[in-house]
Amino acid sequence: MELARQRILFAASVFILCFHSCCHAERPPSYTFVKHAADGPTVSYHDYIIVGGGTAGCPLAATLSRSFDVLVLERGGSPYGNSNISNLATLVRNLADLTPTSPTQRFVSEDGVINARARVLGGGTCINAGFYSRASAQEVREMGWDAELVDQSYRWVEEEVASEPQLIQWTSALKEGLLHAGVTPYNGFTYDHLHGTKIGGTTFDRHGHRHTAADLLKYADPNRLTVLLRATAQRILFRDGGGRRPQAYGVVYKDEMGNVHEAYLKDCPGSEVIVSAGALGSPQLLMLSGVGPADHLGSLGIEVVLDQPMVGQGMSDNPLSLIAIPSPQPVEITSVQVVGIAPSGYYVESITGLNLVAALLGASSNSGAEPSRASSEKGNQEIYPFQGGLIGEKLARPLSRGHLRLKNRNPEDNPAVTFNYFVEPEDVRTCVEGMETIKRVIEAKAMSEFRNSNQSVEDLIALSASLIVNNRPRHDNDTTSLEQYCKDLTLTIWHYHGGCQVGQVVDRDYRVLGVDALRVVDGSTFTFAPGTNPQATLMMLGRYMGVEIPKQRLDGDVEIM
Repeated sequence: MELARQRILFAASVFILCFHSCCHAERPPSYTFVKHAADGPTVSYHDYIIVGGGTAGCPLAATLSRSFDVLVLERGGSPYGNSNISNLATLVRNLADLTPTSPTQRFVSEDGVINARARVLGGGTCINAGFYSRASAQEVREMGWDAELVDQSYRWVEEEVASEPQLIQWTSALKEGLLHAGVTPYNGFTYDHLHGTKIGGTTFDRHGHRHTAADLLKYADPNRLTVLLRATAQRILFRDGGGRRPQAYGVVYKDEMGNVHEAYLKDCPGSEVIVSAGALGSPQLLMLSGVGPADHLGSLGIEVVLDQPMVGQGMSDNPLSLIAIPSPQPVEITSVQVVGIAPSGYYVESITGLNLVAALLGASSNSGAEPSRASSEKGNQEIYPFQGGLIGEKLARPLSRGHLRLKNRNPEDNPAVTFNYFVEPEDVRTCVEGMETIKRVIEAKAMSEFRNSNQSVEDLIALSASLIVNNRPRHDNDTTSLEQYCKDLTLTIWHYHGGCQVGQVVDRDYRVLGVDALRVVDGSTFTFAPGTNPQATLMMLGRYMGVEIPKQRLDGDVEIM
């Protein structure tokens, strides 16, 4: 039974990443500007230093390099040549790889939910299931962005990485089931965020090959961009301006051999360090650099540059609740293709047909679950076919909030993060409403050919409850009470955000408050995850700020191509 539970967790993990951020080109690009940090100089000087070559960092770097000298420090490796990243059929194997050079780094929140963060050029876009959908017009207004530039930036991204999926039978049935369940109207294929049921975009092409944020580096000026792989930032360097605000002037980083390198900003107005290390990595790096809660930094012996108690606050994760549906007939492999967007605050999606790798199922030694029978370290993974699919609902805007704190001073270790899932009663009510919708979808006539006739929806809920693995407390009524099911059996969809929020840690232009020459541009600045899936908006944001930053620097005299 424990092994079966692990299988479902793995399938859920894959589904979750689908709702979230992706990396490939059939012929890997020959980027002359990408190399390992160990081959880089001990000291270098740049107009911009970007820490994190992820979902936002890659388009940001590509755009800035059209006019300025840019250095990108990426702690992971290249996505190219890794079939587990490139191919839809094998994407789940990344989660099974627990080695230090894996494209994913597993962590477990203090709430007991097993999670992962990207560690690869291209970031989360290299390890998710590739669903592509824009933020809503209302969300764009809330962010304070220029709608015209937002649209232009989305189109710039989409030209390279996104396309319309080819629906499989299961997904077509899901679409009809959502409409039957009242998630209307039907909006057809669109990248736009619209209430109702729609076919969204995908970053997997019709050959099953993944396209990612790393592919956007094709737009860079190769003579002005340097991307260093396996370059782990240790801290940001600050200059004390003689009673004035601290000013960032460089970054200390280590290569994979442990050698220390220093990258400095050129001594000219407008040069900046830009942190794009993600919702865990960005607040972690600010704290390691002395920007954060003074008492917490002092307890770890970190010299305080700026007492900023809001760094690491406002952490939020969009919880996922799902039902597993064994099918009497084979189901094709597919990532998320159709979504139901409910105006009351939840999204319904599905993933199907994946082979489950036992070693991948949340059963690592640091998860608290029993070890799986397969050994990813030895490479002898057992494959367990799961014939069927998972239908899940994600809370669009959970009200529950948590925090992030350092465990130690090692930037390669995960910080401690608490999301406080379902602390707010409204989150529970929204989750229950979403689960009721899933029940109606499953009961729709269109889904009948993918269900065993002898299994009721209640049977499927009980089955799912017995199989899902996390480290949260369990209660006897979690199979009969949807409220308890949501709280006990919650999983992540890897859309966690916060820690460096706009108005708290950064301003509307993503400049860090209280210091100069430092910005944060990534999901850590968000108070909510935009759209059904944030990867589209994060890539857009990288392009958007790549256009905006030079305007602010040179009053619009620089043309961005």
